[in-house]
Amino acid sequence: MNGPRYSVERELEFWFSGAGRVVIAGIGNPVRMDDFVGVRIVQGLRGRVSEKVSLIECETVPENYVEQIIDFGASHVLLIDAALLGLKSGEARLVMPERITDFPAVSTHMLPLRIFCEYVAETTNAKIALLLIEPRRTDFGEGLTSEVETSARHITGVLLKVLP
Repeated sequence: MNGPRYSVERELEFWFSGAGRVVIAGIGNPVRMDDFVGVRIVQGLRGRVSEKVSLIECETVPENYVEQIIDFGASHVLLIDAALLGLKSGEARLVMPERITDFPAVSTHMLPLRIFCEYVAETTNAKIALLLIEPRRTDFGEGLTSEVETSARHITGVLLKVLP
């Protein structure tokens, strides 16, 4: 199987190798359609992961959860968010925080994600990555578009396979 999903699966599998405790933080606005994909994936994982995984629904304020992330003592922190990357709707990329400026990612957050990631990395010594998903629609409304919903279900399945 070739294509972007296959590479994201392999990247996630590699990135999570050796993970001890993991924070999965879903970011997104519930009334901006596909922007909510990060939270939707976290919701799909709820009740299906081990106690080594902390699931956080950050919505649009991930900075409000820094203490919770620090207190959990994670070895890995994965932030999941919608971002305009110039890909097909629903395509995902695993991006390291230092590469955020390489992408024209647009977010709805008060604190830029790169600064948030740098702070979390400095205070926890955890590995930090972003799983960014191309939205189709981010206008006001509820519910994901079909492409992004399909991607969310696929990514949820992948995470269930690779998480500790």
